[in-house]
Amino acid sequence: MSDAHHDHESAIRTPKQLAAAVIGFFLVTVLGIILLVQYVTQEKLGGAGSNALTAEATAVRLKPVADEGFTLKDANAPKVLQTGEAIYTSTCVACHGAGVAGAPKTGDAGAWGARLAQGYDTVVKHAIEGIRAMPAKGGNPDLDDIEVARAVVFMSNQSGAKFKEPEVPAPAAAPAAEGAAPAEAPAAAEPPKA
Repeated sequence: MSDAHHDHESAIRTPKQLAAAVIGFFLVTVLGIILLVQYVTQEKLGGAGSNALTAEATAVRLKPVADEGFTLKDANAPKVLQTGEAIYTSTCVACHGAGVAGAPKTGDAGAWGARLAQGYDTVVKHAIEGIRAMPAKGGNPDLDDIEVARAVVFMSNQSGAKFKEPEVPAPAAAPAAEGAAPAEAPAAAEPPKA
């Protein structure tokens, strides 16, 4: 029976040989992975994002956000007044389209009747200053009083009134005032005579 155990002898007989075999196995595995990675990545592949460092792609990334869909407004330019319908669509329809918070619906003559009976000036005053749940200028402080009045006329006329669209006041004569100021300046700059 002792002869039967000698038939299946292993090449590894000591713990040092076992350690060397395990380390060798891991080294061969790691070397195989490294060679496989080098083989796969040896060829340059063109894929999504491969042009990320080009001048055009960099310029697109650095472009200001304001250039995308925003219109810059010159604060010193004269204001262009919007129509009553445009103001209604952008500001007033949120409440007056559905009757939110007790707002009279546009086109509902019954709801507007009592308000219109107060007269044009009162209705416009309430729209500009605000009343009950309605904020001043419908919550849009950028609106001019003329624009608010135009929106009131639009809604009122849709609801049975016959108001006339407000006229835009003529701009003040600013150039005449500018011409008068320099004429006064030299007189003040003269030294007093002794």
